[in-house]
Amino acid sequence: MLLKRRIFRNAPDISYVWCFFVFRKGIFMKLTNGTEVIVKPYEENNAEEIVNLIIRNFREVNVKDYGEEAIETIAATHDVKWFQGVAGYAHVYVFWNEDRIAGVGSIASFWGSPTESILLTIFVLPELHGQGIGSYIVDTLENDPLFLRAERIEIPASITAVEFYRKKGYDYKNGVKELDEEQHYRLEKCRVPA
Repeated sequence: MLLKRRIFRNAPDISYVWCFFVFRKGIFMKLTNGTEVIVKPYEENNAEEIVNLIIRNFREVNVKDYGEEAIETIAATHDVKWFQGVAGYAHVYVFWNEDRIAGVGSIASFWGSPTESILLTIFVLPELHGQGIGSYIVDTLENDPLFLRAERIEIPASITAVEFYRKKGYDYKNGVKELDEEQHYRLEKCRVPA
């Protein structure tokens, strides 16, 4: 636990504490090749590389479950401006391996709720899948103040990623295993806030 819930009174307080406690720690993990993955704060000049990482995942990984036409349709909507919009309302974590972005993940308040949050934009470079970076991203997000204050956390999971999130303790929202209009499974985790 980073801090007790009562300290967080409004969004500016949360942002300050989030940056101070997460990025002062020097959090990192090691890959099988011995190199480190470290988390750094999002900077606007990261947006293009992050979007390229996301699009690669769509085209190289998610295409198996959605088909090329659907992937190209969604890829067309995920540009730098879209990601900068996400970064405007979410806590974005950027995971670096040497001089490249290896992954990204973010968390935001769920429609402004003080008791609900949502995990968003969790992606890992395709060539680094299976090395624990995805788990590291989720674990990092689960230590963010927006997670720690929440009673319920939702995640829109792709067909490709649903079993990964279920292994991390998320289950089908309201017990309903059904794709939404965006072709995601809505998963959730309920918890008692710190």
